[in-house]
Amino acid sequence: MLEAVGIIPARYGSTRFPGKPLASLEGKPLVQHVWERAARARKLARIIVATDDDRIVKTVTAFGGVALLTSPDHASGTDRAEEAVRQLEAKGASIGIAVNIQGDEPLLDAGALDGLVSALESDPGLDYATLAEPFSSAEEILDPNTCKVVTDSKGFALYFSRSPIPFFRHVGAEGITPLAAGLKARPDPAAGYHRHVGIYAFRRAALAEFSRLPASKLEKLEGLEQLRVLEAGHRMRVVVSRQVTMDVDTPQDLETVRGILAGSR
Repeated sequence: MLEAVGIIPARYGSTRFPGKPLASLEGKPLVQHVWERAARARKLARIIVATDDDRIVKTVTAFGGVALLTSPDHASGTDRAEEAVRQLEAKGASIGIAVNIQGDEPLLDAGALDGLVSALESDPGLDYATLAEPFSSAEEILDPNTCKVVTDSKGFALYFSRSPIPFFRHVGAEGITPLAAGLKARPDPAAGYHRHVGIYAFRRAALAEFSRLPASKLEKLEGLEQLRVLEAGHRMRVVVSRQVTMDVDTPQDLETVRGILAGSR
C-alpha cells in the first residue's frame, strides 16, 4: 500500500536565523515542536526530518524522531524533501503522497495536513495541494514578506504574489485610491484575502517532476517556488485552514510564538 509521508526540511544555515531548527522554545528545540504537531496528523504514516546537518540529526534522534541527512546543496526545501523520499524508497518504502512541512511552523495544525492529503485522495487527477489561511489585518496584506494567494471558484490557485492581491478598487473623490487607504476604508479590511502557508502535498511523481523543472520566470521574479507549478500548466488546490499559524523567520518571531504558547496555557 502506498504511504502518505510528512517531510520536514530543516536547514541549519538560515540567513536571518542561523541554527533556527535547534532554537529553544519552551524547553524544546523548534524542530521538535513542528515534528510533534505533524505527528498528530492521522493521514501521515510517518514523519521524517530532512536536514543538512549532523547536529539536527542527533537532536531529532534524541527526542525520538527520525531524521535523514541530505545534501547541503539543495536550492529549496522541496528539493530536500524529494531527496528524503528517494532515500526512503531505497530502504523499501512505497510512497504515494509526500507532504512538505515547513520546519519553522511551531503552531502547525495537524488537521490541515490531513486536509491536504484528503484533497489529493479525493481527486485522482490532482497532483498538488497547498495551504492558506485568512489574513487578520490590512497591515499583514501589505507586508511583502507575506505571500498572498487568489483562487478560482473551485479552490484552485490562480496566482501567488508578495504584492497584495487582489487589488481592492476603491473610488474616492479624486479617483481610485491607493490600496492601503482602500483596504482600511472597508468595514473588514482583510475580508477575502488569504495568506499562503508554505506547506505542500505532492503525488510522488509530481514531486519528482517539480525537482526536475528549472526555476520559472515568475518564480525568479517573486521569489516563490510554487509559481513553478502554475507556469508549467498544473493545477494546485488551495486548502483553507481556519487555524492561524505563524512561521519563525527571526529571533523576534520566536519570541512572539513563545508569548502565544504561554498565553494558550
